[in-house]
Amino acid sequence: MPRTEGNAAAGLRRDVRWRWWEVLLLPIFVLTWVLVPTQALLFNEIAILALFALSLDLILGYAGIVSLGHAAFFGFGAYTAALFAKFVMQDPLVGLAVAVAAAALLGAVCSLTVLRGSDLTRLMVTLGVASILYELANKLDWLTGGADGLQGVVMGPLRTPLGSFDFDLYGRTAYGYTLTVLIVCLVLCRRLVKSPFGWSLQAARDNRLRAASIGLSVNARLMAVYTVAAAIAGASGALLAQTSGFASLDVFDFHRSAEVMLVLVIGGTGYLYGGIFGAIAFKLLHDLISTWTPQYWNFWLGLFLVVLVLTGRERFIRPWTWWKR
Repeated sequence: MPRTEGNAAAGLRRDVRWRWWEVLLLPIFVLTWVLVPTQALLFNEIAILALFALSLDLILGYAGIVSLGHAAFFGFGAYTAALFAKFVMQDPLVGLAVAVAAAALLGAVCSLTVLRGSDLTRLMVTLGVASILYELANKLDWLTGGADGLQGVVMGPLRTPLGSFDFDLYGRTAYGYTLTVLIVCLVLCRRLVKSPFGWSLQAARDNRLRAASIGLSVNARLMAVYTVAAAIAGASGALLAQTSGFASLDVFDFHRSAEVMLVLVIGGTGYLYGGIFGAIAFKLLHDLISTWTPQYWNFWLGLFLVVLVLTGRERFIRPWTWWKR
């Protein structure tokens, strides 16, 4: 084997291997469930937002697809899980699977809209899809509850090989459930982006014409990753509806898409963990500022983000990213 090919193969093998901090991160997540039970509700929100950000990072960081309507899949998963629990079955795992399948189907259909046009066109199209679903949920009030939201969503016990767990008011079962889904999706996404499929996605992101010229089916890869990202976003929405027992028009709102984009601005794109670290920083900052000044927390949060962007996120984060190498 020529030296250049051997060096490339060795580099790919190093990229696939789990780093020590990645291995350490997973038990740390589990320890938060054991050691800080009083903050389970806050940690559950962080885990849901992290899963949502993970789904956006797949298409933004690895495929280069910019989206301001990613809340469409989040909200579709939330309403699907809530309606399934209220009218069909209260089993959370079955409801989660149904919501993931429904969001994936929606993502497969919507993926046709992101294959053509510029980034600005994709922004408008994805935003339009979320707006359409918002209005549909509002008009079909006999089914979705309209502006009042879908209330009375009751979940049955979570049945696992370790036993049956009821959802409690303190959120411990909810957080354990959400955390498990987050870890499973993180491992699966890491396997996906570290595979030849993931490397071909990055090639298409960097130069779409060159990737097509060497025989890569760019459109098929973009459709596939968009569908996977929609399924994960649907899972995060389903978890929100199942653990809160409520689904409202808020899940389709623009601020959902903007919020998850801000999470990736804070944490970074293109390495999966940016969504997790960004969600932790965003939610903790949100909780701290709203406690300190509940009337003006939006102002201080916005000021922080403006300073972060103007001064350059890399200036703050780069000195601490030696562990990514």
